[in-house]
Amino acid sequence: MGSGTGWLPVALLLLAASVLSPRAAAAANAAGEAEHAVQQHSERISGSAGDVLEDNPVGRLKVFIYDLPRKYNKKMVTKDPRCLNHMFAAEIFMHRFLLSSAVRTLNPKEADWFYTPVYTTCDLTNAGLPLPFKSPRVMRSAIQYISNKWPFWNRTDGADHFFVVPHDFAACFHYQEEKAIERGILPLLRRATLVQTFGQENHVCLKEGSIIIPPYAPPQKMQAHLISPDTPRSIFVYFRGLFYDTGNDPEGGYYARGARASLWENFKSNPLFDISTDHPATYYEDMQRAVFCLCPLGWAPWSPRLVEAVVFGCIPVIIADDIVLPFADAIPWEEIGVFVEEKDVPKLDTILTSMPIDDILRKQRLLANPSMKQAMLFPQPAQPRDAFHQILNGLARKLPHPEGTYLQPRDKRLNWTAGPVGDLKPW
Repeated sequence: MGSGTGWLPVALLLLAASVLSPRAAAAANAAGEAEHAVQQHSERISGSAGDVLEDNPVGRLKVFIYDLPRKYNKKMVTKDPRCLNHMFAAEIFMHRFLLSSAVRTLNPKEADWFYTPVYTTCDLTNAGLPLPFKSPRVMRSAIQYISNKWPFWNRTDGADHFFVVPHDFAACFHYQEEKAIERGILPLLRRATLVQTFGQENHVCLKEGSIIIPPYAPPQKMQAHLISPDTPRSIFVYFRGLFYDTGNDPEGGYYARGARASLWENFKSNPLFDISTDHPATYYEDMQRAVFCLCPLGWAPWSPRLVEAVVFGCIPVIIADDIVLPFADAIPWEEIGVFVEEKDVPKLDTILTSMPIDDILRKQRLLANPSMKQAMLFPQPAQPRDAFHQILNGLARKLPHPEGTYLQPRDKRLNWTAGPVGDLKPW
């Protein structure tokens, strides 16, 4: 364990009776009570981030929604309602939100943006995971449909269109990074704005101008598991999830680039670390009892744990090199989270126990800000400053469209026959 003293008394609170002297145990309890008292107060985000977080997009943009055949969206949900609850469901709820949003226009000639409601993650395996192999064909088919029926795609080759692509690696449409990189972004989407959960710097699956969003986590379910804010945070470090994926990575080391395996090997017996593959019924309650919640990469850099940690006021410990986080111009991630490089996972205990207590308390006060939590959620019905509105804010800030958005007659920028042969098959 690390030798730092900043947060160590609180970290040892549960162990005080058996490990510390009576005097040290009393000091630990006093520190814990001070932490508990301060964390109940919230702190407004200062500077431009706070202003952006509280922006109201209504009146700043108009969105036209293409009326697609049901096979591209609603029929998929009817066929498999599990789509409504998995972490990729933002594409469904964004569609539902926009249908009744004040930014919607029924007149495409006055629209700033065009939205194509196609659900590319709703074709699920028996285990409930999206099949990415059909997604490019579904997306190509939808784009062909709108380009044949309306004139708006063809005048910009999609540069004033946005698509929600919540796959592991977004519009690269594969759950394994190596294969996603090999595929690259679907060629027809290379001028469009992508609204995606995946974000990693200098990565082929993140194009410039994309809007990074949180994954979907069910707001009503989390609301049902809220516990009293007076509950002490008696768990120092918390994590539930896989450390190895032997099914897809039998030799080990590829899944999570070895970071999760390192977590388990280094801290499985450390009393400050409550980590396991078990997923108890009290998972949400446990996060509300924890000081730090680990958010390591898996197959992709992101996971719903990031949302859960923020909503439950548990300081996210982000272990994913070069990650680009949701709504980074609105949420001050450096101030509310802890960033640990993947190579430094073996030193995680030292890093966390050495943090000054004042830094910890400030992060907790920022996390207690209701606007921070709201920005990470897709509630139904929508609420001011939620993730839906943060997406609209991102689109509004991209207006007016830059020079070169509108093409000259017969000027085409996209190659409709580019990409893997399998993607070109009709859907």
